[in-house]
Amino acid sequence: MKNVAIVCGGDSGEFEISVKSAGVVKKHLSPEKYRAYVVVVSSQKGWYCLLDNGSRVDVDKNDFSIIVDGHKVVFDVAFNAVHGVPGENGPLSGYLELLGVPCTSSDQTTCALTFHKDFCKRVVASYGVRVSPWVLVNAQERYDAEAIIAQLDLPLFVKPTCNGSSVGVSKVKTRQEFEPAMTAARNAGGQVMCEKFVKGREFGCGAMRANGVLTVFPLTEIVSKNEFFDYEAKYTAGKSDEITPAQLDDRIANEIKEKTALLYDKLECRGFVRMDYIVSDEGVFFIEANIVPGMSEASIIPKQAQCMGITLEQLFDTAISEALRKY
Repeated sequence: MKNVAIVCGGDSGEFEISVKSAGVVKKHLSPEKYRAYVVVVSSQKGWYCLLDNGSRVDVDKNDFSIIVDGHKVVFDVAFNAVHGVPGENGPLSGYLELLGVPCTSSDQTTCALTFHKDFCKRVVASYGVRVSPWVLVNAQERYDAEAIIAQLDLPLFVKPTCNGSSVGVSKVKTRQEFEPAMTAARNAGGQVMCEKFVKGREFGCGAMRANGVLTVFPLTEIVSKNEFFDYEAKYTAGKSDEITPAQLDDRIANEIKEKTALLYDKLECRGFVRMDYIVSDEGVFFIEANIVPGMSEASIIPKQAQCMGITLEQLFDTAISEALRKY
């Protein structure tokens, strides 16, 4: 029987969402195959394990272990459920790699690359996948708002290059909204990306490799009731509709799936990943890669898997088995 650390929490605004995801994973792991522990990691709140009786025990970071009832528990594998920092941007993967602990998500390099929106778009574009034009503004760099707007037109998006769940992202529709949007983005991440708005329909496509076989899941159309798929729309019931399987022309659906398969391999992804796209009159545009997507029953990847007849138990078991197989 394997000891599984379901790692959650983190240092972003997604802390509570991450802890909920971990609870769902624990609920759906077979107790006959795994001893599952919810492990919270946070630079502010500390590293600790939430035991079933409600108590907490500290994690020994030297070897990623805990003491339960006088016995040392060393984890055989880590299930990464940390949305945002440090689970999606690389540090957690790097720490686990140093200790030789298998992890269900991508390695440090892939996490760091995909979390940085500017770096990711540059690499994705190099493989011939279309991306929306953008302008990069460093943390302390002076910028010419008029020139940026003239280059990208209005409306446009202003977003921190390194943050998750649309934290600090604004849709700018007027000149007067530009400076407040820049301030919000800089407060959330420092470096800022101003991105041309592409009008169209938004789709998410999940993928996962197991035993050498890459599975691309059915598409989900994301219909936000807000200006865009922001934090509120993502995590507030009734603020968005997520339609799985998406109703989309087969040719375009297959194009999205082919791009997802290409990027999964080229970016050297591991575990389940979700790629997001906008389909406009001009074609299919890549938005971003979600290396640690939501794992609740209502999340996009579980819904896509269920469309293929894959239960949450099977999905999570496959992720852990694949991580262990890699090592």
